[in-house]
Parts: sequence; C-alpha cells; structure tokens
Amino acid sequence: MTDAVIRSALFVPASRAERIAKALASGADRVIVDLEDAVEEPLKDQARNNLEQFLHEHPEVQLLVRVNGPEHRAHSADLALCQRFPQIIGLLLPKAETPAQIRQASATGKAVLPIIETARGLAALSDIATTRAVERLCFGSLDLALDLNLRSGTRAAEQMLDQARYAVLLNTRVASLAPALDGVFPAIKDHDGLRQTVANARDMGFGGVLCIHPEQVAVIHAALQPSEDELGWAKRVLHAAASSAGAFALDGQMVDAPVIARARTIVAQAGDR
Repeated sequence: MTDAVIRSALFVPASRAERIAKALASGADRVIVDLEDAVEEPLKDQARNNLEQFLHEHPEVQLLVRVNGPEHRAHSADLALCQRFPQIIGLLLPKAETPAQIRQASATGKAVLPIIETARGLAALSDIATTRAVERLCFGSLDLALDLNLRSGTRAAEQMLDQARYAVLLNTRVASLAPALDGVFPAIKDHDGLRQTVANARDMGFGGVLCIHPEQVAVIHAALQPSEDELGWAKRVLHAAASSAGAFALDGQMVDAPVIARARTIVAQAGDR
C-alpha cells in the first residue's frame, strides 16, 4: 500500500496540453491527465499525442493518467503510451468491472486506481479491490447515478450513493488499500457546497476527492484539514509511540498499531501546521 496522502486529484484534459503545466502548479496532490471523458471522440488520438509530447519535454514530472475504458478503441494505445513513460506513476481505470481489466492495465507496470462507477463494477468490488496492483479505489458518483437510473440531487439518490460509498470504503479496508477518493463535485463556483461535500467524504473515511478545476483544490485541502484538537492528539500519540514498544495507554485510551497509523495520517494531512 502506498503511503502517499492524496487529498486532491485534479483532472486536466490531454486535448488542452497547455493546461497540464498549470494543473501541476495548482497545488493539487496529484494531477490526472485525462484521455477519457474530458476529451471529445474526434480528438482522442491528438490528446494522446499531446500527452506524449508533454512527457518528452518534461522528464521531471509525475502524473496519473485516466485512460479510455476497456471497451474503447483507444484503450490499448493508451496503455502502450503509459507503459513507455516513467513519469506516469498510475492509471485511473474508468468503468472498472473485472479483475481481468485490472490485470491488463497493470501489465504496464503502473499502479491501478479503478473507478467504481457502474453497477457491474459495484457488484464485483471485492474481486476488484483484491486484485494485485490496485493502489486505491476511486468512486465515480456521477456515472454510477446514471447507470443506476437515480434522480441526481435528490435525497433518495444520495442515500443510494452513500450505500455505494460504504461498499468502497469497506472493501478498501478489507483489501488494505490506500484511502479511497470520492467523486467530483461538478459545480465549480459553489465553494460552500464543495466544502460540505468534502467534509462529508472526510467524515465517512475517504482520504480525498477527485476534482475538475484548480479553484477547487484549496477548498478541498481546507475542508480536509484536521482540527487543532485532532492534530494535537495525533502529535501526542506519535511522540509517545516513539518511546514505546507495542501497545500503550494515552489519555486513558489504548493505543495500538491502527491508532498510530491514524495519527500519522492526521499529521500528514495537516502538512506544515
């Protein structure tokens, strides 16, 4: 399991190559160059060529790439490109539905981040999560709502999506994966709505969220910041753990390996605070 803390993962379309550098300068923890939904069908090949040129010109970068789905004509070409460049450190696999699809993507030698956004993917979640090379799960709430015929924006739809989120989080824990990423919040200018949505994802147990605009990054990071009390507790735990062997008591509570891991995550989320 990777130790990387990913609070924000920002999509940027490969069809707009001039935006990739701007995305990398946005402060997002990860940048995802998108060859899939953000790229119009006639521009698929050009988008892949744009990414290849960018990587040749920027050997120092690290990127994630969302490839086209397993059934798309460009899928194999996307994987071949990603395999050639060490700057690409992971693949987002859209509409992931089978372990075989994960294995095909992982043959590139890259970590795989399956996006759970279809009913079939949700039904196969346990098998997907335990397939080798899966780093963490991503939740595609918008596409899943469409696939399940939910009426987006209603309380009933959110109740259904929260059940799917629970399944993602449960399988993340069972498979010992890195913390999952929740789906995008599409209303770019609604910072209050984004803040509340990210806070809900945080409280559920997601490690971060996918996002679609640089303006969202700072809002996401602020919403995921631990409180002063949480940070103080985490620092006390780590300080005590440094001089303790095995489990120990702190503030009247037992502290063992999972609690220490939680404390490390809180400190990492706090950054330089």
